[in-house]
Amino acid sequence: MNYYKHHIFFCLNQREDGEACCSDKGAENMFMYMKSKIKSFDLNGESKVRINRAGCFDRCDEGPLLVIYPEATWYRFIDEQDIDEIIESHIQQGKIVTRLLA
Repeated sequence: MNYYKHHIFFCLNQREDGEACCSDKGAENMFMYMKSKIKSFDLNGESKVRINRAGCFDRCDEGPLLVIYPEATWYRFIDEQDIDEIIESHIQQGKIVTRLLA
C-alpha cells in the first residue's frame, strides 16, 4: 500500500544557461495553483495526494511537465484549465487525460 494515493511531481528546474526549462513556461504558478486546489478539495495528506517540487526531468523542450505516481503518468499543461482537468479527471475520477499526455 502506498502512503499517498497519488504523488505528483512538478518539474520546477531553472536553467541558468538560457536553455528552455519548465520554470520559464509558468510551471511554478501552476504548481502553486494545483497545491491550492488540492487543499481546497481536502484531497491532500496521507492516503490522498501529495504534490512536490522536482528538479529537471530532462524533457525540457516538452514542458512544462508534471508526473503522477504510482501510475507514472506524464502530463504537459499550459494553464489553470489544464490543471483543473487533471484534478477532476485523473485525481478524482481515475481517468487519464489523454489530450495532455506527454
